[in-house]
Amino acid sequence: MDFAGAYAPAHLKFLLQGFLVTLEVAFISIVLSFIFGIVIGVIRYTKIPVLSQLLAVLVETIRNLPLLLIIFFTYFALPEVGLKLDKLYAAISALVIFESAMLSEIVRSGLQSIDKGQIEAARSSGLTYGQTLWYIILPQALRRMVPPIVSQFISLLKDTSLAIVISLPELMNHAQIINGRNVNFVIPIFILVAFMYFIVNYSLSLVSRRLEYHQR
Repeated sequence: MDFAGAYAPAHLKFLLQGFLVTLEVAFISIVLSFIFGIVIGVIRYTKIPVLSQLLAVLVETIRNLPLLLIIFFTYFALPEVGLKLDKLYAAISALVIFESAMLSEIVRSGLQSIDKGQIEAARSSGLTYGQTLWYIILPQALRRMVPPIVSQFISLLKDTSLAIVISLPELMNHAQIINGRNVNFVIPIFILVAFMYFIVNYSLSLVSRRLEYHQR
């Protein structure tokens, strides 16, 4: 194991460049999947005729597919029907599709956990169903959903490493390139990569715990 050679300034800079791509993909995917997840979850919760059933089939289909297959589909299959995405957007699209389905189930479960009596009380006080959902049900549900949502975001960050299969220049891709230069770099580089993932994911966990603490 050559720690000195593996941690040369050029290698560290190269890894950092890959890590920034990882964070970029993760951040954009988290924002978009959170928005789509809430919308899909709310629609399924409100049981809008036809649309709710169609989304249920779509969500269940996506949730039971491996993310790797979805990444292959967005990058290799979509060009066959005239929609060509570069590596960055293909990875983001795949992650958003997959994570939106996962988050929508968290949202739907969170909404269903709210006591039905609150809905009846809000409606009897003159609020419309939409107002009841927006002002009464959704805020309470979101507070309860914080731990599973943050856990899903952590999984999303780790899942960005799967984009290595389409050679996206993210952290794992850059680590593999460095490892290919010298077999003695493998363990030191993977230790550093693991530490980088750990720092971000552990920070998200701390944020989740802090939010839970303030909600008590």
